[in-house]
Amino acid sequence: MEMSRIINERKLKIKITDGKKKERLDVYLANSVERATRSRIQKLIKAQLVTVNGKFEKANYQICPGDEIEITIPIVPRPEDTEPENIPLDVVFEDEFLMIVNKPAGMVVHPALGNFTGTLVNALLHYTKELSEVNEAGRPGIVHRIDKETSGLLVVAKDDWTHSQLAKQFANHSLEREYNAVVWGIPERKEGEVVGNITRSKKDRKIFTVDKYEGKHAHTFYKVIEEFEFASLVSLKLKTGRTHQIRVHMSHINHPVFGDPTYGGRKIVYGSHLPKNRLRVDNLLTIMQRQALHAKTLGFIHPRTKEKIYVDSNLPDDIMLLLEKLRIQQ
Repeated sequence: MEMSRIINERKLKIKITDGKKKERLDVYLANSVERATRSRIQKLIKAQLVTVNGKFEKANYQICPGDEIEITIPIVPRPEDTEPENIPLDVVFEDEFLMIVNKPAGMVVHPALGNFTGTLVNALLHYTKELSEVNEAGRPGIVHRIDKETSGLLVVAKDDWTHSQLAKQFANHSLEREYNAVVWGIPERKEGEVVGNITRSKKDRKIFTVDKYEGKHAHTFYKVIEEFEFASLVSLKLKTGRTHQIRVHMSHINHPVFGDPTYGGRKIVYGSHLPKNRLRVDNLLTIMQRQALHAKTLGFIHPRTKEKIYVDSNLPDDIMLLLEKLRIQQ
């Protein structure tokens, strides 16, 4: 085994010796690389940081004698070393105790594998020194999260007591949160709810699915705001807050969020019966390079002042352009 270290990563090169029995790539590496877990190895494979004979392979690839494996392992900065970065923030409310930020699509909330810089936390550390420290290091001020490619409102705590009180409101679901999304098709019921346990998919542990028996209870309310030829603008409210909840639930009822690459939103679900519709949809998917999902409103009781805080945000430009094109094409 050969190892070399450079500034932000280290590389491992392994050649499978003669006589080695076939074994899954992720299992072999988890047992061969010092301090590596199978989960960690799978993340590296998913991020295309592992090659076999110069090619990217899946975690279930069966290694053979003579295979040459190269692994690029990012050197993860210690959480306390997370650097402030001068990244513009859209702060829509702020006082000495908390702030509400309108996060753009494409920004990760806090540093993690593959996203050590350019996160909301990096921006917050540059913006203010007053951030709660309730979380583990590397997540100062972060009370809740939204997906990288979901835009919208997030509340950030500046001190530990405020953080704990906000967290309680999230835990008991007393906050008001409304999302807007463009989804495929027009739901038969203009108002409805989706109830179904959410758990990790047995086929792909990186995504989630609805399961009758396993997982955590999840409950989503939806209301159709506007209808188009093969899509709808809907309002969504969460009674629970599970990972990917809206995206999983809407996909489960065959109305996936438009543009969502993980849960079927980039497939032409409706409107493909004519060639002109297929071209039209392809053009719309070009406009919407992510899931058309935005955390639009946020309401809660201010822990310090006991006043009701309610903030509404405009839909971002990409969703507005998508809606404009959908309206024209009616």
